[in-house]
This record gives sequence, structure tokens and C-alpha cells, in this order.
Amino acid sequence: MSIYVEIDPDDFLGHMFNACSVDQVSEFLPEKRGFRIHGHSTTVRLERVFWTVLEDMADRMEISLPQLIARIHDQCLVANDKNISSCLRVICMKYMNIYA
Repeated sequence: MSIYVEIDPDDFLGHMFNACSVDQVSEFLPEKRGFRIHGHSTTVRLERVFWTVLEDMADRMEISLPQLIARIHDQCLVANDKNISSCLRVICMKYMNIYA
């Protein structure tokens, strides 16, 4: 029995999975990074693809990744109390939808 399944070519999700190479599988893996936000140490766990988007955002804004995380923290946690990972994922999706 094959682990591969025939996917309808009109199925966009199936197409995205077929387009993923072995190298791109790492984008799904969670990665922890530590930051200091206003003097407090925190660890954020996100899938690698979100870190890539955040790094792109920081580069585009010409600020460091920790500065970007702190800025998102200050703005986003007003609406989403204490869940910085969720805020970062939503910001990444909004960024990709609007600016990418």
C-alpha cells in the first residue's frame, strides 16, 4: 500500500502539499526562541515558517527581531491577553495577506 494519495488537481490544499519538497517540511517544525521583552525573559514557540515571516518583517522595517516581537507584544496583547504565540501567528497571516 502506498503512502501517497491521488489528489484532485483542482484541490488547492492538495496542490500546496504536493508543492512541498523534503526541504520545506522543516517549515512545519516548531522552534523555540527566547527574548527579553521589557526586561522579562520569555520563550516563544512557533513553526519555522512563522519565524521566516517575522524575520522578513523585521528586515523590512529595519529593526531587530526582538524589537519586532516587543512591538507586536505591546499592541497585540491588548486584544489577546497573554498569548504572544497566537498574536504572532495572526500578525504573520495578516502581513502575508496584505503585503506579500
